[in-house]
Amino acid sequence: MRVTLLPATEQLSLLRRRDLTPLELAEEHIAQIQRLNPQLSAIVDYDPDRIRAQARNPRPGPLSGLPVTVKSSISIAGYRCEIGSRLNRGFIPDRNAVVVDRLLAAGSILLGTTNCPEFLMAYETENLLYGSTRNPWNPDYSAGGSSGGEAAAIAAGLSAAGLGSDSGGSVREPAAFTGICALKPTAGRIPAAGHLPPCLGPFSFLGAVGPMARTVGDLALLFENLSDQDPTDPASPPVLHRSVSIEQAKQFPIGYFEDDGLVPVTPETREAVRAAVHTLERRGFTLRPFRPEALEAARRLWWIFFVQCGAMLYGPIIRGRESELSPAFRDFLAIARAETPLTADDLLNAWVESDRVRAHLLEEMREYPVLLCPVCAIPAFRPGERSWAIDGRTVAYFDAMRYTQWFNLLGGPAAVLPVSRSADGLPIGIQIAARPFHDELTLAVAAALESEFGYQPPPMAL
Repeated sequence: MRVTLLPATEQLSLLRRRDLTPLELAEEHIAQIQRLNPQLSAIVDYDPDRIRAQARNPRPGPLSGLPVTVKSSISIAGYRCEIGSRLNRGFIPDRNAVVVDRLLAAGSILLGTTNCPEFLMAYETENLLYGSTRNPWNPDYSAGGSSGGEAAAIAAGLSAAGLGSDSGGSVREPAAFTGICALKPTAGRIPAAGHLPPCLGPFSFLGAVGPMARTVGDLALLFENLSDQDPTDPASPPVLHRSVSIEQAKQFPIGYFEDDGLVPVTPETREAVRAAVHTLERRGFTLRPFRPEALEAARRLWWIFFVQCGAMLYGPIIRGRESELSPAFRDFLAIARAETPLTADDLLNAWVESDRVRAHLLEEMREYPVLLCPVCAIPAFRPGERSWAIDGRTVAYFDAMRYTQWFNLLGGPAAVLPVSRSADGLPIGIQIAARPFHDELTLAVAAALESEFGYQPPPMAL
């Protein structure tokens, strides 16, 4: 297997044993990028000479010499951070996001930034600057979004690991579509300062910067090194990292459900959940069928904040420049504008109700602090598809992705790992969510599952 397809932890071991140098590892990634990125359109700001300059003298640290990528909505000084929009063409930040400073302080080598849909408001990655990011399992399919470029790069071995962001499933859905792992952490545990657009207002608990990698162990490594309070961020809690072993995780009952009772999932998705449940039971975990009653209320509030407030926040930016917007973002605006405009009372009531619903979810999760469920109703779809037939019903675009949205409203952690593949050979992942601040527990349960499932390289990457 190519060295670029090894877990990040194994690549670091090779470096520490001096089986290869940081420059040699960087060259392997450069070669993989040059071979596959033209087909995938995953990495959008990439300079081999800049990579080599870093790799010749990497900083010491726990990630020293590890080649990583970062979603192009997370600020890196000197790199394009255009958020997939012609309105931001050529924008280069003059300072790093807090989490990027931590990546660099730990010794990482920045390979470049990765593609995203315009203003992050789509579940596929396509824009007018860099085109469509394709799935390395089958380039006729999307890699998902909005962290689709990051997912495709990691799945195909263009990058050892990296960072995405998630306000409605944006690290989890593309991870599931491309067969890798991802964590949407508890809001604020990995600082979001420097993300564009800023994670402010309702996005301070909806949104999170999260690690993406090929293995759960790699996620845990990144989370351990990147999570810590940002003293200037009011949404960043003073919660120290605490390890949770698989044996300790077995003390927590897990509730699981195959669908939410409203939107069906494909039979293959249902089978993936069942396979995960059976595996955890064999490993000694306690699992029971359980579906929180407050899920749909959480989803309605997520819709108000993400869709309607999201469109409102972008209003001043796009005014007078609508002709420059991508079709995907225009689709998002059309969905948002079809709703009755929000009044000040509507927003205030939604804000108050969100606390009530989050409290209701937390109460329901006292018995089952960990939940196991689908990531999406479907596996990866073809670019431009907006509805699917499942069990004789038509499932619309945003409804198919609802299985991630609840946990953004809750603000708690949710991890994804690959479990199976569809009849078309496309990856299917499952999701493990938990109460806020139980990120390490979420990763421990995911690690127990990974022993039987986990990452497989797409054939094109070999």
